[in-house]
Amino acid sequence: MIMADNASYTVPGLDLEDGRRVADVLQNRLHALNDLQLTLKHAHWNVVGRDFISVHEMLDPEVDRVRDFADTTAERIATMGVSPKGTPGAIVTDRTWDDYALGRASTLAHISALDKVYTDVIADHRNAIAEVGKVDPIAEDILIEQTRALELFQWFLRSFITDAGGELSHVES
Repeated sequence: MIMADNASYTVPGLDLEDGRRVADVLQNRLHALNDLQLTLKHAHWNVVGRDFISVHEMLDPEVDRVRDFADTTAERIATMGVSPKGTPGAIVTDRTWDDYALGRASTLAHISALDKVYTDVIADHRNAIAEVGKVDPIAEDILIEQTRALELFQWFLRSFITDAGGELSHVES
């Protein structure tokens, strides 16, 4: 648990404890989104081989979109009276997932690895939706929209590693 700082206010309609808890959940999502945008850019720089240009160019708009998600999430945290933490050190200290392991690798290896990253981010977003939805429909709405878009992009990734029978075929680096 990240533990939101001691804000003396939150948004109207929420008590202070609920506001802090929602901000704490959102802070975890902010770390995940900041990590994801950096991971996507890293893959963008390090993808090689067949389908290089299509994957390289597919990743940049997603980086921008995830960066926007991070900004929206941080602004919701701030709206709730809590200071969002967006520093690299805070991400590394507070994250519960491993760092992205690939350097230079094939398009299929990166797509396979990114598919797994997306699976974890989406699952955690869905858990956050369930938690914040109990008290804050605004934060819930933000997370639902982000999850919808993340799932769509994961589908794009999966189109590269799905066979005609609908089976995923992950490629190891």
